Amino acid sequence: MNATAEPAALRAALALAQAEIEGALDMLLPVDEGDEARLFAAMRHATLGGGKRLRGFLVLEGARQFTGAHDSALRVAAAIEMLHAYSLIHDDLPAMDDDDLRRGRPTCHVAFDEATAILAGDALQALAFQILAEEDTHADPAVRVELVRCLARAAGARGMCGGQMLDMLSETAAQPLTEAEVGRLQMMKTGRLIEFAAEAGAMLGKAPAAQRHALALFGREVGAAFQIADDLLDLTATEAETGKRTAKDATAGKATLVALLGPERAQAQAERLVEQAIRHLDSFGDRADILRMLAKFVLGRRS
Repeated sequence: MNATAEPAALRAALALAQAEIEGALDMLLPVDEGDEARLFAAMRHATLGGGKRLRGFLVLEGARQFTGAHDSALRVAAAIEMLHAYSLIHDDLPAMDDDDLRRGRPTCHVAFDEATAILAGDALQALAFQILAEEDTHADPAVRVELVRCLARAAGARGMCGGQMLDMLSETAAQPLTEAEVGRLQMMKTGRLIEFAAEAGAMLGKAPAAQRHALALFGREVGAAFQIADDLLDLTATEAETGKRTAKDATAGKATLVALLGPERAQAQAERLVEQAIRHLDSFGDRADILRMLAKFVLGRRS
């Protein structure tokens, strides 16, 4: 399959998932009223109305492998998209990447103010864990605890937050990071959350350990390929295509595999990662075809 083509089946599945996740987010996010209306408006601004919903889509497709309850998977998908939105709010702040455009719209701190943006991010993170802990997400409390535990690990100091710290430190490091160091940074900052998203459906379906592990490995490889593709987009895409400022990694001196290996070798590395990811799906047969298509499409996306 051509990596740059988006098969009709994948396009339809993504569109349906995006609409369903958007609806779930709209329902679960607080409305813009009451004394806290400004905070609620900032939360909704940062979360609704855009985004690929890749992480939420992985939750839904992972759950589908085990005929898991769709409504439960949709709640988990919404929760992880809220946590992702929180990370983007904070990543865009002047103290971090200082971005003023996200998904084609003003970033949260530009649309509101820095203090409100920080609080909106904090509130989205808290709401994500609240949703996972609620009985509506799964009848079995052990499953809910496992979801909370694994998402906390993926998002915390040894996951997304730790990866962001390493990313910031790399900008002023005396020596450029090695390929292994950049890989670890990106696995923590981006990969761990995508790995959790792929594995979450298996948690909901109480899948056998081997299949749960296979989906987690699939998510890990796709997450690594996704980050390389994102870095290539920063180098080659336009602001109109991505909906955010481009060519910023080189300007900031960020550690990326594209900067370290060059575009061609980085692209080849992403292709190897996608091939490895697809092999992890062998035990799922034809029902994982959409996930296979998604892994290949990650390489050719332009937004």
